[in-house]
Amino acid sequence: MATTFIDKARISVRAGDGGNGAVAFHREKYVAAGGPDGGDGGRGGSIVVQVDDNMSTLMDFRYKRKYVAPNGMDGQGGRRSGKDGQDLVIKVPRGTLIRDAESGEIIRDMSDDQPFTLCRGGRGGWGNAHFATPTRQVPRFAKGGLPGQAHDVILELKLLADVGLVGFPNVGKSTLLSVVSRAQPKIANYHFTTLYPNLGVVWVDEGVSFVMADIPGIIEGASQGAGLGHDFLRHIDRCRLLVHVVDVSGSEGRDPVADFDAINEELSQYSPQLAQRPQIVCANKVDILEDPENLQRLRAHVEAKGYPLVEISAAAHQGTRELVGLIARTLSALPPVAVYAPEYVPKAPAVDASAPLDIHQEEDGTWIVEGPWLRQLMSNVNFADYESRMWFDKVLRESGLFQRMEEMGVQDGDSVCLYDFEFEYQR
Repeated sequence: MATTFIDKARISVRAGDGGNGAVAFHREKYVAAGGPDGGDGGRGGSIVVQVDDNMSTLMDFRYKRKYVAPNGMDGQGGRRSGKDGQDLVIKVPRGTLIRDAESGEIIRDMSDDQPFTLCRGGRGGWGNAHFATPTRQVPRFAKGGLPGQAHDVILELKLLADVGLVGFPNVGKSTLLSVVSRAQPKIANYHFTTLYPNLGVVWVDEGVSFVMADIPGIIEGASQGAGLGHDFLRHIDRCRLLVHVVDVSGSEGRDPVADFDAINEELSQYSPQLAQRPQIVCANKVDILEDPENLQRLRAHVEAKGYPLVEISAAAHQGTRELVGLIARTLSALPPVAVYAPEYVPKAPAVDASAPLDIHQEEDGTWIVEGPWLRQLMSNVNFADYESRMWFDKVLRESGLFQRMEEMGVQDGDSVCLYDFEFEYQR
C-alpha cells in the first residue's frame, strides 16, 4: 500500500493553568504568631514546537489533534511552591509553517533549530505569605492560578529545498534525483509513481552541495486541484531554482513543447511569483529519442524565453554531471531559501464585562476582585510594560468595575488585589 503523505493538519493546543496559591500559617510549638507561610502555585506547562529532522511528514497529526500541557501544582504550607507543569514539546518537520486557524496568518516558520513557545502556561497564584504587610499581618486569602493560553492552528509543510524538479508524471524526475543524489525514490514505468515529495542532497565539490526535491507529477488543472499537483505545488514555493524535466523521446506520443507550456501555465495559475522563478530545462531520455525534431523544437522554444536547455538521459547517466555543475553555478548567484516572516498579531481577548465578578473586602480592608473574564484578561497582560498596564486600566474602567467598587465604598489608598496584581486605589 502506498505511503500517505500528510502535509497539512489542524490541531488545538492548550497550555497548562497555573496552580493556586496556598493559605497557611506557621505552626511551631514554641513559636508564637508564626505568621502566614502559604506557598505559590506552580506555572502551567507551555506548548513548545521543535524541529525534528527525522520527520518528513505531518502524519503524526492525522489522528491526534488535541495537545494539552499539564497544569502547575498548588502551593503548600511552609512557603513551599507548587511544582511547575512540564512543557509539552511538539515535534514537526523542518519547513513547517504554523498558521492561525481563523485568519490563516503565519505565526512562525519552523525552518531553524530554535524552539518556539506557541502557548505560554498560566502564572501560578500567590500564596498568602505574599500579602503580609505591617498593617496586614494575618492575610487569610491567596490567589488562584491564571489559565494557560489556547490556540487552534494549522500546520503546513513547505519543504526546504534549493532546487525543485517539476514536470509531468513519468518524465524521469525520480530517476534523475536517484542518479545525482543518494535519495532512493520509488521508480516505476507508470504515472504517479511518486505520491509524496522526495528530498536528496546533491554533492558537487568540496564544500559545495544543494538540496533537491522531486515534486509529484503536475498535470493540467493542478492549480485547481486536479491530480496530485494541488496538494504538492506548495512545496516548490521555497525553491530558489526550478529544474523543468521534459520527456523528448516521443515514446508516449507527447509533444514536449506543449508539455513545457502546460506545466508553466499551472505554475503561473498557482503563483505568478513562482512562474518567474529561474528555470533550467532538461530534455530527458535523449538516448531513446525517436524524432530529433522534438528536441530541436523544444530547444528553440525555451531558449527564446531565456531558459537554458540541457540534454540528458537520467537512466543512462548521460549529461547529469554537466547539469549538476550548471545548477550549482546558478544557485551561487541566487538569494538563499526563503523564510516566511510572521504575519500574525495576537488580538486582545474578548472581554465580557457583563459577566459577574466577586468583589468583597477582607477584614484587614483589602479589596478582592475575582472572576473568569478578569483571569482571562490578566493572562494576556504584560505588567512589566507601561503601555500594557495602561490598556489594562482602560479596560477595567470601561467595564464599570471601578464605579461599582466606589458604590461599594472603596476609598483612595485602599489596597486592591486582582489575583497576583495588587495596587493602591486612586480615583
